Amino acid sequence: MKKLLALALLAALGGIGAWFFAAPAPKAPEVTFSTLSGKQLSLSELRGKVVLVKFWATNCVSCVAQMPDNIENYNKYREQGFELVAVAMQYDPANYVINFAETRKLPFPVALDTVGKAAKAFGDVKLTPTAFLIDKNGQIIKRYLGLYDKQEFRRTLEKALAG
Repeated sequence: MKKLLALALLAALGGIGAWFFAAPAPKAPEVTFSTLSGKQLSLSELRGKVVLVKFWATNCVSCVAQMPDNIENYNKYREQGFELVAVAMQYDPANYVINFAETRKLPFPVALDTVGKAAKAFGDVKLTPTAFLIDKNGQIIKRYLGLYDKQEFRRTLEKALAG
């Protein structure tokens, strides 16, 4: 009986602890991207939209493999308020990024993070692909590292677009 009571108490305290320490979704950092077209694009300009900030590199096999899905998602959801910013890593040569974006006709903004400022602002991103899904209020609702489930991503995106 004492054992059962102790387990019940621990379970209750665990539940209280989880409730007490549950943190709100972190706010996306205030960054401005330099796009290939020469435009400065700040995250604050995109408030009211659901935004995927995707850190990638032209030599990243997973990044390249995900680009067709990124294009498809962008084309499917942009009219509903979805924006995607593909941020090329600091070490990726600009001419490689430009060539990649042009040959694949990327329809979304592609940015060069030439000094790594955006990567640092998002927690010092080093691995690619790393992506952050940001809600309409500028809160990071999901962080993706590596390949992710396409259907789960779309469900999360659709929920954010509806909310």
